[in-house]
Amino acid sequence: MSAADPTTTTRPPRWKVVGPGLVVAATGVGAADLVATLVAGAKFGYTLLWVVVLGAVIKVVLVEGAGRYSLATGRTIFEGWRSLGPWTTWYFAPYIAVWGLVYGATAMSSSALPVVALFPDADLSLRWTAVVTGLVGLALVWFGSYATFEKVITALVGVMFVTVVGAAVLTVPNLGEVVTGLRPVFPDDSIINVLAIAGGVGGTITLAAYGYWLREKGWDSVPFMRVMRIDNAVAYAVTGIFVTAMLVVGAELYYSAGIAAESGDQALVQLSDVLADRYGEVYGTVFLVGFWASSFTSLIGVWSGVSLMFADFWGNLRDLPTGHPATRTGGRYVRAYMLWLTFPPMLLLLLDEPVGLILAYGTLGAVFMPFLAITLLILLNRRSAPAGTEVPREWRNRWLSNGLMALCAVLFLALAVNEIRNQLAPYVSWW
Repeated sequence: MSAADPTTTTRPPRWKVVGPGLVVAATGVGAADLVATLVAGAKFGYTLLWVVVLGAVIKVVLVEGAGRYSLATGRTIFEGWRSLGPWTTWYFAPYIAVWGLVYGATAMSSSALPVVALFPDADLSLRWTAVVTGLVGLALVWFGSYATFEKVITALVGVMFVTVVGAAVLTVPNLGEVVTGLRPVFPDDSIINVLAIAGGVGGTITLAAYGYWLREKGWDSVPFMRVMRIDNAVAYAVTGIFVTAMLVVGAELYYSAGIAAESGDQALVQLSDVLADRYGEVYGTVFLVGFWASSFTSLIGVWSGVSLMFADFWGNLRDLPTGHPATRTGGRYVRAYMLWLTFPPMLLLLLDEPVGLILAYGTLGAVFMPFLAITLLILLNRRSAPAGTEVPREWRNRWLSNGLMALCAVLFLALAVNEIRNQLAPYVSWW
C-alpha cells in the first residue's frame, strides 16, 4: 500500500480503534465511583440502576463533545476555553493548581490502602506506602511513552474487569430485579445519591483530557472522527459494566442481608472482608487487587492526562504554538506538573487536613463539570469565533447533542450547589 493511500491514516486496524477512550474511562472510574455505587446498592438495592446507565450516557456525550471539538478544529480544549475570554483562564488557573495538590494526596492514599490491606502481617504504614505508590506512578509516566502508558492502563482494566465483574457474578444476581432497576424511580431520600451516581460515573477533569490523549495517540484530525466515537462508546460501555457490577454487589451482599456499607475507601476493604467470609479468602484477596487496579489507573491517568492539560495551559500563556514539544508527553511543562502532583501532596499526607485548602478544592471542583458542559455547549454551537477555534458547520451540535449537554449542565449545576453547601455548612452558621 502506498504512502499516499488515505486508508493508511484514516482507517486504522479494527483492533486499534479502542485506546484513549479506555484511558479516560479507566482514569475516571476510581475508588470513589465504586464506593458510590456500592453504597447505593446497599441502601436501595437495584432501584438506582437506571441512574448508572444515565451517568454513563452523560459522560459519553461530554467526552464525545470534547473529542469532536479537538478533531474538528485541530485545537485543544484549553485553546477553545481561552477563545471564550479571560474568565476561563481566571477559573482554570487556581483550579488546576489546588485540584492537583489535593488530588495527588488522595490518589496516593487510595492506591496505598489496598496494598496495606493485602499485607496485614507486614504492618505497613499507610502514609509511607502512599509515598512509595506516588513515586512508582511518577516513574511509570515520566519515563514511559504514551503507547506504553496505554498498554499498562489496558492491562489494569483487564484486572479490574476480572475482579469487579467477577465479584458481581459470584453473588448470582437476581436478573428479574436487575431489569426492574432500569425503571426511573426515586426512592425516598435518594435524590442526592441519584445526583452523585449520575455525575460521578467516570471522572471529572479527566473528561477534558480526552482530546490530549487523542493527540498523543495520533488521532488528531477529522478523518478520525468515526474512530473516536467508537472508542468513546466502547470505553463508557465498559465503565457502565464496572459500576453496574458494584451496584449488583451492593444489592446482593449488603441490601439483601441488611448490612450497612462503610463510607470512603474503607468500604472497599470492608467488601473484600465480606467476600472472604462468604466465598473464601482467595476471593477477598483477588478483589483487593482489583481495588488497587482501579485506584492506580486513576493515579497514573491523572499524572498523564491532567499534566498534558496543564502543559497546554502554560504553553498557551507563553504563546507557544499548538503541539509544542514542551506540552507533549515527556515535555518539560508536562513533567513540571507531574512533580506538582507528586511531591507537595506528600506533605499533606503527613499533616491533618488543611481546612482552607479542602474548602477551595471542594468549591472549585464542584463547578468544573458545569463549566465543562456549558463551555462545550458554546464551543460546539457558535457560528463566529477567533480564527482556528470555530467548529465547521457539519461538526456542530445537533438537537440531540444540545439537549443532552443542557441536561448535563443542569445536573452538574445542581450537584455543584449541593457540594458547595456541604463544604460551607460546617463553617457558615446561616447555611
